[in-house]
Parts: sequence; C-alpha cells; structure tokens
Amino acid sequence: MRITDLLKQESILLGAQPKDKEAAIRELADLMEQGGNLKDKAQYVKDVLAREASGTTGLGDGIATPHAKSAGVRAAGLAAMTVPGGMDFASMDGKPARLFFLIAAPDAANDEHLAILSKLATMIMDPEFKEALIAAKTKEAFLSLIDAKEDGRFEAPAAAPAAAPAKADHIQILAVTACPTGIAHTFMAAESIEQHAKKRGLTVKVETNGSGGAKKLLTAEEIAAADGIIVACDKNVPMSRFDGKRVVITKVADGINKADELIDRALSGSAPVYHATGADEAEGAADASGESLARQIYKHLMNGVSHMLPFVVGGGILIALAFLLDDYSIDPKNFGSNTPVAKFFKDIGGASFGFMLPVLAGFISMSIADRPGLAVGFVGGALAGTTGSGFLGALIAGFLGGYIVNFLKKCTKGLPASLEGIKPMLIYPVLGILLMGFISLFIIAPPVSAINTWMVDTLKNMDPSARILMGIVVGGMMAVDMGGPVNKAAYVTGTGLLASGEFHVMAAVMAGGMVPPLAIALSTTFFKNRYTERDRKAGITNYVMGLAFITEGAIPFAAADPIRVIPSMVAGSAVAGALSMAFDCTLRAPHGGIFVVPTIGNPLMYLLAILIGAVVGCLILSALKKPLKN
Repeated sequence: MRITDLLKQESILLGAQPKDKEAAIRELADLMEQGGNLKDKAQYVKDVLAREASGTTGLGDGIATPHAKSAGVRAAGLAAMTVPGGMDFASMDGKPARLFFLIAAPDAANDEHLAILSKLATMIMDPEFKEALIAAKTKEAFLSLIDAKEDGRFEAPAAAPAAAPAKADHIQILAVTACPTGIAHTFMAAESIEQHAKKRGLTVKVETNGSGGAKKLLTAEEIAAADGIIVACDKNVPMSRFDGKRVVITKVADGINKADELIDRALSGSAPVYHATGADEAEGAADASGESLARQIYKHLMNGVSHMLPFVVGGGILIALAFLLDDYSIDPKNFGSNTPVAKFFKDIGGASFGFMLPVLAGFISMSIADRPGLAVGFVGGALAGTTGSGFLGALIAGFLGGYIVNFLKKCTKGLPASLEGIKPMLIYPVLGILLMGFISLFIIAPPVSAINTWMVDTLKNMDPSARILMGIVVGGMMAVDMGGPVNKAAYVTGTGLLASGEFHVMAAVMAGGMVPPLAIALSTTFFKNRYTERDRKAGITNYVMGLAFITEGAIPFAAADPIRVIPSMVAGSAVAGALSMAFDCTLRAPHGGIFVVPTIGNPLMYLLAILIGAVVGCLILSALKKPLKN
C-alpha cells in the first residue's frame, strides 16, 4: 500500500493557521472525515487527544504526526496540513510544528497505523523533502512530492548557490572546567559549553579537571590560535599557559547555566587579559585579579578539600568496615582492632585517614603560594594532628603556610640571580617549615586545641533538641546549592568532626545530601503530569544518584526551576538531618550512601529518616509545580 492510496486531496489543507494544539487536531479530523475515513468523528477525536495525553506526537524539527486506532474509524487513512508560520504543538524539541500528518486506523486493524507512521516518519525526516511539502502551493503538487519520494525520484528544488561557511582552521572556543570533587559539575559544565558552542557552528574543546585527572589537555598551539578562552572552575588549575590571552574566568556553575553568555564574552574581545604572576608561578595557581577575597579563600580551601577527599573517603570507609567486622565483646576499649580481619582494615584505613590533615593544609598552601607552599603546608597539617588542634588547626595552617611562603618570596626578591635556584630548594622549605613549626606549636595549637576539644565535647553532650537543630542546619545546607560552596561547607564540617571522633553530624550531612535526587525521582515517578517525558526519564537516574549520595543529580531540575525546586529540597533535607539526629544515628564513613548503611549506627531508623525527608521534599515540590498542559 502506498501513502498516496491513503491520502486524498479532500484530506489536505495547505497554509492553515490553527490557534492551538486541540484546534489543529480537530481541523485535521475534519479533513479526515471529508476523505470518508470516519464513522464517528467525536470518538476518533477523543482517542487522538487521549493518545496525545500519554505523550506528544510532535516529533520535533517542525513535524507532528497525531494518530490513533479508534472504533470511530471506518477505513485507514491520512490527513495532511501545513502551517508555514508554525504553531506550538508541545513538540519534543520545543520548536513550532509546521507539517502535520494525522493517521487513522480502525479498531480491528492489525496495527496498520503504526506501519504507516513508520514509513511516513522515515520519509519526512529528510529536511529537504519536509521543506518542499511545506512550500507546496497546490494539493496536486503535495501529492506528487510524496509519490516521487516514495519511488526514490525526489529531488530538492534548485536553490541559488550559497557561499559555504568558512571552515575554521583552528579550535575557536577553548574551555577548562573543574569543581572541587570533580564528579558532576566538572563534566556538566563541559557538556553545556560544548553543546552551546556546536549549536552556533563553532569548533570547541573543553579540558576537564575531574577526579580522574585532567582530560583533553589544551595544547600551546590551540591556546595561541583560539578566538576565546573560558575557565569555569571552583578550584585552581594551570593558568600560566594563558599568559597574555583574553580569558573569561568564572565559577563552574556559570558553565552549566550561562554557557551562551560565557561564549559571547569570550568572543567579544572584552574579556580581561590574563597575566601570569611571574617566574615562580607553578602549574596550579590562577591569577586572583578581579576576584573577591571570599572567592579567593573559597578556591584555596576547595583545592585542599578536593585533594583531601580521596584519603578521607577511602580511609573512612575501610575504618567503618573494621568496626562492622569486629567483635565488641572481646575488648570494648580496642573496638575496631580486636580481630585480625578488623585490624587489617583498621590499619590500612587509619594510614589513609592519617593523611587527611597534612594533605588538606598542604594543598591549601600550594594553592596560595604554588609548589613551594606544599611542604610548609604539609608540616603544618601534620603538626595540627599531633598537637590536637585537628581539622580547624589544619585549615589555619594551610592558609598560614601559603602566606608565609609568599612573604619569603617578597623578602628574597633582591637576591642575586645566581641564587635563584636555591630559593625553592633551600630557602623556602627551611625557613618556611621553621616558621610554620614555631607558629603552630606556640601560637595556633594552644587556643585551637582548646576550641576543638570544647566543640567536640559540646556536640557529644549536646541536648537532644539542640542536636536536632544542628541536624536541620547541616541537612538543609546540603540542598542549598547541591555541590556548591554551602553544600561543601556542611560536608567539610562533617568530615572534620569525623576525624575528631564525632559521628552524628556526618550522618546528618549524608542524609541531607541523599534527599534532593531521591525527592526528584519520587516526584517524577508519582506526579508524572508535572514533568515532560525527558524529565521523567532523567528522574529515574536520580534514584541511583540519591542512593549513592551524589547530590548533584538534582542540579538540572534546580537549574530549570530554582524557585520551586531549591526550597522544596532544602525542606526535605532539613527534615532528614533533623530525624537522623533525633534517631541518634552515627556514621563513621564520609561517603558511600546506601552502600555503607551496615556501618551506620541505628541503620533502619537512618533509612527511615532519609525516606521521610525525600517524601517531604517530593510532596512540597509536587504541590508547587503545576500540571503541564497537554
């Protein structure tokens, strides 16, 4: 059977102007009735609209193919309509529909309408054929085009030769993306920049500094030839390679949400020229010019945190497994190392966890003072561990170490050039470590150790109602920006207290971080009419991300609808954090989600806290979001 056997001239309308989607379907149904294919038009229209309610038949690219198998159909048939000006048909790509084919099949047919749809859809995917149908002036011409296409004789109308766009002989847009953990934001920003650049016909390359290291490294030749450079990072990346080039420097979230704006700025020629800080600049420090003090401090802190996390996560989970596998009754004071297997895990995990404070302080210091600051910061972090000043002492030591080395750089500027080589190998480490040791032992350690001890003791002995308030705060913070500075502040607080032997806050932090993607997943599952088909599919992946404690899974939904999504998620996360505290749940592992539940104190109530928080977030979000039309 040929398509033109099913499509009669009476069922074709060229140059229509329906006011909305339902009006378009009713006009097409009128055409179908004029072709003699219907016995009950009202029933057929009802069935077509029911089909649309289950998912739009707007295929995108200007094409729509509404259809239904219905008891109101007398004989299988087609109706066609062109709307050259386009109209909103809720198409999958969000673009106006301009070419319509309505398909009707009798209720007793053997899925004949699906076969017709498949054949027709294949043909109209040809953009030249589609445009030729839309441009047809008569019904005869319209049918002739279909016959020619079906026979393989279709040729696109001749057009005036147009000059081919110039092919760029270089990569026009270069970008670097990085976030502290290098798991989600890094790659989401890269994908966004790539997609927006390609839509404009621009060549693009994005270097990602993720948790697995830098990928797609930019070469010196690419940098020299680039028309625009974007650095969307929340931690320091190698910057000296951009010396003398105009560079747009911004946060990684802008790479996700403002890619078009960043590309415009990069190509405009108005971006500031980046200047490296001099010969001592190592591959790791970014120019701080134009950044606020708070922004600089955040980047230095996140550089330390991002390098610290693998040690904390790996060591923490192994230590948690040691407690899970040990026998408490053998020797309560030695719990975690009573059995050989438990001691094996405890020793390895302890070795990894022991690097937490030196690595944190070392890489904060390196972020400030480049490579010469690394050793000074490491020593300061190690002293923080031995003096009892703990996580807070390591933070202070990291910043102090960087500024000590920068001070030494300024003091040694007047030395002869012949002594330049001994600065990073002798002067900076010897004097820097000496100053760091003196300040750490006699200035930082006494007050900070006392503060650290007081803080841990206070949290351990805190009134239950105050604990619940603490859970509300840290749980809610995890959902404010879902991987951003506020989220990281809560997470760093939890891991810092974990190192000091306080396990309740870490449990509330992880519960709060698991809620947003789970709440999104529940909402897209049980309130489907609030979401597009694409959102519903994305919602399914959020089950996995939520269970794995990857809060960033909720970011696309928050970016698309922040006014409704973020408050809903904060409320749900705050409830989960509060309940985790109320149920006296503890967590010795700083990551892992549902996979470390066996190591959690009071695990069943902990899971209940997360579930209740996710349901609360889901219900609030679903109440705020209105059902979609069509």
